Amino acid sequence: MVNKQFFVSHRYILPIQNEGRNTERFLAPRLFSCSSHIRNHTVYKKEETMQLEGKTALITGASSGIGRATAKLFARRGANVIVSARRTAELSILVSEIRNEGGQAEALAGSVSDEGLAGDLVSLAKDKFGGLDIAFNNAGTLGAMGSLPEVTPDGWRETIETNLTGAYLGARAQIPALLERTGSSLIFTSTFVGYTAGFPGMSAYAAAKAGVIGLMKNLASEYAPEGLRVNALLPGATNTPMGQSVAAEPDVKAYIEGIHGLKRQAQPEEVAQAALFLASNQSSFVTGHALLVDGGVSIYKA
Repeated sequence: MVNKQFFVSHRYILPIQNEGRNTERFLAPRLFSCSSHIRNHTVYKKEETMQLEGKTALITGASSGIGRATAKLFARRGANVIVSARRTAELSILVSEIRNEGGQAEALAGSVSDEGLAGDLVSLAKDKFGGLDIAFNNAGTLGAMGSLPEVTPDGWRETIETNLTGAYLGARAQIPALLERTGSSLIFTSTFVGYTAGFPGMSAYAAAKAGVIGLMKNLASEYAPEGLRVNALLPGATNTPMGQSVAAEPDVKAYIEGIHGLKRQAQPEEVAQAALFLASNQSSFVTGHALLVDGGVSIYKA
């Protein structure tokens, strides 16, 4: 017989009649622990562990950080993945790791500011896996940093080209393919910077990423009637190579962690879980949403 211990919080009790006796029914969230036999033998339904089975996902910025973690998570959840970034060697390692775990992956290196790459990635998805269900336009750069008078026109243009024009070029090539499938999802990576908070020296980055949110919302309104969901992730500080470049000094790192409600940075795998939500049918009624995955930086006031 299983020995169950129930710990009830916010308990609501309704008396009910049961063969002439009063009993109590608890209608509330309940946390319970049970025997170690049950705890150590959790059975997951297939749809909970293979949410993306049979789907094909395209992920840019996949050589490190959030893109890399998302590619591995999507593959583990059953998706065929097409990965892209500028660094060929890192992509090759990622593809090998996915295949060694039993997943399906293909890679194509290049810059998201290259118009030709966007179309080639969609063609690769169709040629290798028959189509495209999920596109995660995640590639980005901090770009030109400094006060606005210090940002050169070339630095400004480069920041916009990678972060905003790259998102446009990707979506432009991806949307026709996504519309050929049902339950398709288009996702962008933006940021809370310039959306819920401003940071000195990051005007070009904030402007580009705010533009991504505007692009996402407009595309969501255009394509919702055709069943295409369009959303954006807005991560807080995340332990990625790009994030580490900002928080290289211990005092800066401590400050950045301190302005987050959770008092730490995210791990890429945590943000990848949010991407999985937006990619899967678990978010089937979510579109046009800027999803903050920011550890409370947007609401924490010291």
